[in-house]
Amino acid sequence: MKLIKGTISGFLVSLGFSGILYAGQGVSDTEIVIGSNQDMSGPFAAFGAPAMGASKQYFDKVNAAGGIHGRTIKLVVEDMSYQMPKAQQNLNKLVNADKIFIMYQQMGTPFNLASFDLLESKEIANFAPLSGSARMATPYNDYRYASTSDYTAEIMAGVDYISKETGASKVCSMYLPTDFGKDIMTGAKEGAASVGITYVTETTHKPDEEDFVGALSKLKGEGCEIIALALGVRQAITVLATAKKLGWMDAKFLGASASMHTAVAKVPGGLTEGFYVASGWSDLIARMDDPKVAAWVAEYQKEFGDFPSTGALLGRSAAEMLVKALEAAGRDLNPQSFQKAVESLDYYDHISGNQMTFGPNDHIGSNDLIISQIIEGNWKELVRK
Repeated sequence: MKLIKGTISGFLVSLGFSGILYAGQGVSDTEIVIGSNQDMSGPFAAFGAPAMGASKQYFDKVNAAGGIHGRTIKLVVEDMSYQMPKAQQNLNKLVNADKIFIMYQQMGTPFNLASFDLLESKEIANFAPLSGSARMATPYNDYRYASTSDYTAEIMAGVDYISKETGASKVCSMYLPTDFGKDIMTGAKEGAASVGITYVTETTHKPDEEDFVGALSKLKGEGCEIIALALGVRQAITVLATAKKLGWMDAKFLGASASMHTAVAKVPGGLTEGFYVASGWSDLIARMDDPKVAAWVAEYQKEFGDFPSTGALLGRSAAEMLVKALEAAGRDLNPQSFQKAVESLDYYDHISGNQMTFGPNDHIGSNDLIISQIIEGNWKELVRK
C-alpha cells in the first residue's frame, strides 16, 4: 500500500499537481482556512475587535485580487470574551470542525498556552498571537511565531528608563493573577534588580474589577514610585484616573504592549497624561508622514469611519505578514513549506514601524523595545532600544 501511494504521489508531482497532495488541515485546492480565538466582547475587545476588522479588510483585498496562488483566505473568528471555558470550546471547534490551517492572532497569554498541545499535535502554526509573553516563541518551537518583543523585557526596559530619567527607586505592580500578569510582575521585579533599585509590593485584581481606591491607597502608603500595570484597557484607564483623583500626581505608571492603545491616550480631561508604555511598536499618529501609513489609514477610515486604533494596527500588520509568508510558501502549501516561508521573511513593516526578520530557530519578527509616553493627548516615542 505504501509503495502504491508513493508511486501515485510521485506521478502527481511529475504532472505539476503537488499542490493537491496536502489535502489536510485547512488547505484545499481553492481555500486556506485560518482561525482566531478572540476577545471580541471582554476586557481586551479594544484590541481584538479592531484587529479582526483590519485583518479581514486586508484579506478581502487579497482575495479580490485573486487570492494567493489561486486560493482565497477564509478567516473564522470565535469570541471567547477572555474566558477559559469559552476559549477551550472555541479551540476545539476551530481545530476539529473548521479544520483551520493557521491559528491567527489568538488573544491572551493563558489561552495561547492552553492551546499549544492541541495545535501542535495537528501541525497548526500559532501565528502572531495577541500576547506579549516570551513563551509565544521561546523556547523555540516549529509551530510558534511571535511578531514583537515580550512583556517581561518591555517592563524591564521601562523600569530602567524611568528610574534613570526621574530618579524613582521603588517599584510596585498591579496585575491580573494570570500568566499575562505574572510576566509583567516578573519584569517589574527583574527590572528593579537589574538597575539596583527596590521592588516593594504588588496588588492583584479580577478581570471585571472596577474600584481601585483601596489598592492605590495601599501602594501610595508603601511609597511606590513606579507602578507596572497588567490590567485590561478599561481598567488601566480607571487606575490612572483614580490616582489623579486621589491627588497622587508623582507616581509613574508603566504599561507593557497590552496597554499601548490609542484609546488610553485619548481619554478626555488628561486623566491618562504622563502614562508610560514599553512596547514592540510606536503609535500611528506620529508616523503619518509615511505615505504607506497614510494610505492605509485613509483606507481604514473609509470602511470603518474611525482612525485606526492600536488593535487595528496589530491586525493589519499581522495580516500582511501572514500573506507574505503564504506567498513565499508557494502553491505546495503545507506546515513544512509554511515554516520555511516564514523563516525567509525579512522586510520593513511600515504599519508597525519595525524591521521584521525571521530565520531558522528564530520565530520572533522584531525585538525592538519602544518606550512611549502620553503627552498632550498623544503617544510620543521617547526612545527605541
